[in-house]
Amino acid sequence: MRAGLIFTEALSGLRRNISMVISIVLVTFVSLTFVGAAILMQGQIGKMRDFWTGRAQVQVSMCVNGAREASCSSGAATASQIAAVKKQLDSAALKPLIGQYRFETPKQAYENALKLLGNDYRDILSPGQFGASFYINLVDPENSAVLSEAFAGKPGVQGVQDQMKLLQPLFSALTVATYIAVGIAVLMLIAAVLLVGTTIRLSAYARRREIGIMRLVGASNRFIQTPFILEGVFSALIGSVLACVAVWATVQFGVGGYLERRVEFVTTWVDTSDVLYVIPILIGLGVLLAAVSAGFAIRRWLRA
Repeated sequence: MRAGLIFTEALSGLRRNISMVISIVLVTFVSLTFVGAAILMQGQIGKMRDFWTGRAQVQVSMCVNGAREASCSSGAATASQIAAVKKQLDSAALKPLIGQYRFETPKQAYENALKLLGNDYRDILSPGQFGASFYINLVDPENSAVLSEAFAGKPGVQGVQDQMKLLQPLFSALTVATYIAVGIAVLMLIAAVLLVGTTIRLSAYARRREIGIMRLVGASNRFIQTPFILEGVFSALIGSVLACVAVWATVQFGVGGYLERRVEFVTTWVDTSDVLYVIPILIGLGVLLAAVSAGFAIRRWLRA
C-alpha cells in the first residue's frame, strides 16, 4: 500500500510539472549523449592505436642519385652500404628489438608506386627515381628511436622514418575532440543536476499543503522525500534511454553505414558491442545524478 501510494504521488508530480520534466529529459539526453560519444571516441582511438601500432613500421631509406643529404654525397647507396645496414639489423644489439623486416629494391618500389598511382605514371616514373628501403617491424614500437640513432646519418642512408609519428597528429586531434566532448558533457550534466534540484523544489512548493498534512499525520521524512526523488529519477531515466538510443543510432548508421565505407584506411571501428558496454554507464550515471540531486534538494527544502 505504501509503495503504491508513493508511486501514485510521483506520477502525480510528473503530470503537474510536465514542462519541467521535459526540460530534465532534454538536458539529460543531450548531456549523456555527449558522455557516450566521448567514451566511444576514446574507444575508437584505442582501437586505431592498437591496430596501427602492430602494423606501423620504421623505414630506413637508402640513398638515391641526387639526394642532398650529407650521407648521400657519393650518390645512390652501394651494395656494400646496403649489406652493412642488413648486417647491423641482424646484429646482437638490434635483433632482439626487431620482430621482422623486409628489404625492398628500387624496382620493387617502382612497381609498388605504379600499383598505387596507376599505369598512367609508367612513362613518367622510372626505377632510378626510387631507392632501396628496409621496412622494420619492432617488437615494441616505443623503441623506434633506437633505430633512428643507429642509422641516421650512416653512409648510404638517406633517412629513417617512423610511420607512427605520421599518425600521431591524427591521434592528437581525436584526443582533443574527446576532451571537448567531455567538457561539454560535464557542463550539461551540471545543468541537468541544477535543473533537477530546481524542479524538485518547485514541485515541493506547489504541494506544500499536502506535505504539511502528511507531517501532521505522522509521515516520516523518508516517506515524504521518496516521491520527489522518484520524479527526478523517472525524468532522468527517460533522458538516459533516449541518449542510449542516440548513441546506438550514431554507431549503427553513422559509423557502420557511412564512415566504414568512406574511410578506408581505418579498418577497426567501434560497433554494437561497444555500445552495449556504454549503455549501463549512461543509464546508471543519469539515474544516480538525478537521485542525488533530487534527494539533496528535497532534504534542504524540508529543513527550511
